[in-house]
This record gives sequence, C-alpha cells and structure tokens, in this order.
Amino acid sequence: MHQNDPQRAAAAVRTLAVLLQAGTRPHTAWRHLADTGDAVAGRIVARVDAGAELVGAIDAENGVWSDVAAAWEIATTVGAPLADVLRALSESLQDAASAADDVRVALAEPTGTARLLLWLPFAGLLLGFALGFDTVGVLVSNPFGIACVVLGTALVLVARWWTGRMVRAAQPESGTPGMHAELVAVALAGGVGIPRALRLVEHSPAALSDDRSTTDAVLELSRSAGVPAGELLRASAAQQRHESRVRGRVRAARLSSQLLLPLGACTLPAFLLLGVAPLMLSVLASTPLHI
Repeated sequence: MHQNDPQRAAAAVRTLAVLLQAGTRPHTAWRHLADTGDAVAGRIVARVDAGAELVGAIDAENGVWSDVAAAWEIATTVGAPLADVLRALSESLQDAASAADDVRVALAEPTGTARLLLWLPFAGLLLGFALGFDTVGVLVSNPFGIACVVLGTALVLVARWWTGRMVRAAQPESGTPGMHAELVAVALAGGVGIPRALRLVEHSPAALSDDRSTTDAVLELSRSAGVPAGELLRASAAQQRHESRVRGRVRAARLSSQLLLPLGACTLPAFLLLGVAPLMLSVLASTPLHI
C-alpha cells in the first residue's frame, strides 16, 4: 500500500495525537513514529534534520499530508490543543478514506466487466481459429477481411477510450471533503475571530477541494442563531463527507448502465467484424461453387 494512502495517513496522525497527548514534544513524536518504520515520518524527520520547517516538511508529502500540515500550522498559530486537533483530523481522514473505498468497491464490478468485454472481439477471432477456420488468413489476404480488421480495430480503440473516460469520471473525488470547514473549526478552537480564522485557512497549505460557500453558510447560521460555530462546522464537514460518499455510489451505479453504450455501439460491432465476419468469409472461401 502506498505510504500516502489516506488510511495510512489517518493511522499515523492518530498515533501522533496519542504521543502528543502523553506529553511528547512534536519533533520527538515524529521521530518515534519514524522509528516504527513509517516511511512518511522518516522522510519528514530527514527534511527537518536538513533544516526544513516542520510544517513545510509535512506539506512536501502532498496529498492528504497537505491537510495535516495545514491543521498543524493553524493549531500552533492560534494555540489550539494540537493533540485534540490531530485526533479529530484523523477521524475525518479515516471517514473520507472509508467513503472513497466504498466508491472504489462499488466501481470494481462494472469496471472489471467493461475491461473484460473489450477483449470480446479478439476472443471471437481466436474461437474461429480454434474451430479450424483460417480466419487469420482471411483477415490479411481478403479485401473484405482487411476492411473488417481496420473497422473492427478502430471500434475497439474507440470503445477503450470511451470506457476509460467513463470510468475516470466515476472515480472518487480528489481531496478530503469538508476540510475547509474542519480547518476553520480548528482556528476557532484557538480563540481567534472568524475573519482571521478564514484568512488562516485561505493561506494554509491545505489541498482544499470543497467550496467556501458552505462554510460561509454555516458561519452565518452560527451568527444568526447565536451558537458556537465549532460544532456546526464539524457537523457540516461530516455531512459533506457523507454527501461525497453518496455521490460516488450514485456515479458507480450509473456507470453500470452507461457502459452499455460503448458495448452496443462499438464492442459488439467489433465482435461481428473481427469474430463473425472472418468466420463467414472463411466458410465461403472453403465452399466450392457449383454452377
């Protein structure tokens, strides 16, 4: 598993939170984590030893680690309890990773079926050859066979491109949903005002993928209702992760039916051109004409 995987990142952040909660100093906590064999922590410690700032060393890992770097930077800037911040962040990363995994599992069956069906035209060609017909010879010597090869191959390539585009569009969304609201909640936990909290988040190294408008709506609700914004923001972040999970599963469900389009428009005609047509041409070529 890749070291920048969100599941691994969530586990590492949770370990850091436990170490900090026990009174370990931040740099020492990273060294302890590196000593366990965590490759990401090892690279971060190496950068710090080379003179890099800790936040920059974390951000250099990119991906979800940019979110960790942002939360670390904001918490230390405003004086929020770092251990509590990391514990909450690990739960958010774990939730987001679980949602992404659910989508990938839902996509596995239609994606695998689509890739398998792309080999259908060539399977038809091999079937004719296995039955004893000279389908390969027909395809390379007969003008109609050559035309079948050109058109069939073109249809297979179009089907591969079309299917790949659909599968890529159905993949889980990048970034951690709700991270903007989570980071604003971290800043507010340090006692700063809303304007400064928003500025800190906007200038943080986080890989924000969600819209700030949702956070603004929650802050407006907090002001109008006269309730603390922190819990509302975390609830909003959790809702955004839930909605991301639902959208991903809906995309996966739609993919199953959408893949019928390249199947019917490209893959099946290619099967006829590369599998059935050569077989028929071979039969015709081997059948003597009686006048």
